[in-house]
Amino acid sequence: MKKTLLLLLSCCVFGASAQSKIDVKKEFAFAAKQYEGMLKAHPDYSKTPQSTNKDGSPRDMPTEWWCSGFFGGSLWYIFEETKSPFWKEVAHNWSMAVKKEQFNTGTHDLGFMLYCPFGNGYRLTKNAEYKDIMLVGAKSLATRFDPNVGLIKSWNKLKQYNYPVIIDNMMNLEFLFWAAKTSGNKEMYNLCLSHADSTLKNHFRPDGSSFHVICYDEKGQPLAKITHQGYSDASAWARGQAWAMYGYTVMYRETKQKKYLDMAEKIANFYLNNPNLPADKIPYWDFNAPNIPNEERDASAGAVTASALLELSTYTGKKGKEYFKAAETMLTSLSSPEYKANLGENNHFILKHSVGAKPLKSEIDVPLVYADYYYLEALLRYQSLSKKKK
Repeated sequence: MKKTLLLLLSCCVFGASAQSKIDVKKEFAFAAKQYEGMLKAHPDYSKTPQSTNKDGSPRDMPTEWWCSGFFGGSLWYIFEETKSPFWKEVAHNWSMAVKKEQFNTGTHDLGFMLYCPFGNGYRLTKNAEYKDIMLVGAKSLATRFDPNVGLIKSWNKLKQYNYPVIIDNMMNLEFLFWAAKTSGNKEMYNLCLSHADSTLKNHFRPDGSSFHVICYDEKGQPLAKITHQGYSDASAWARGQAWAMYGYTVMYRETKQKKYLDMAEKIANFYLNNPNLPADKIPYWDFNAPNIPNEERDASAGAVTASALLELSTYTGKKGKEYFKAAETMLTSLSSPEYKANLGENNHFILKHSVGAKPLKSEIDVPLVYADYYYLEALLRYQSLSKKKK
């Protein structure tokens, strides 16, 4: 009886996709072929694949760049799907390329830089060296938390403000939760709660949309609510909404506190019900960009959102079906020729049409390494959920 009930519930949540619309194995076979070309084009481990320059050449960045861990993380996802020793070896090599960043206290992005490669590597191999690297890195990240402010500092300075905090920072809490559980460090767990609670209080508008940057004083009081990568201070920068949704979904997973689930759902509802969200559910780079529909799409925001919605769908009861279907539409779109590159093209990145920071005239309508990472993550999550519902 219990088994039958669980089956019925699973069908209620995921029944609309009784036959998966996305051939995950086919998409990973393509990703593996495309990334074989990427590996051949990038023999230098000191520079990680990032994007494409304006002249069409590959854009590579040093390991201290905030995106340096995504390539290694994507390689681990390909290994997870293929089980090939080749992908295990190259994933290890590209992870170790960013090993020295465990000591980097000058950035808040160590979750991206370390947890994406080493976290996946440790999950799949239990290599103790990966664990040790991450525990050091988590301590480095925690140095950016000021208990008087109650938040992890993002950049060291923005304009005249000395304590800027960006919504992206929610993504690094998963790393600290892992470190807290692994090391038994309760302070790291409490640090996550403090950061998430202050962000929940100050970063969001009544409609569930997020500001990009909140600048705080030394006592944790907001001084300014602005943007750095979005269209305007009052706009909803698409990838920022995706970071927020993903971050609060993780907060609920790790704490089971309903306020975090409520926030994740509120963000998801803002995103999915926005009148400026296209039918294929891949957003424009900002929901309030002035020239919609003649604005660039951001595949990276779509990929992050798809991954977040797939996990969120497992926590939200009757809303789960809606979230799953939306994520499925996003993945179907991203897997189509409109967003997925041809083999050997696009500087060997998988996805096209992402936007890094249009106001800064940086990375506009180009591939981005983290779009690929979250796309592969979302495919694996989709595959897992599709199997469970059968």
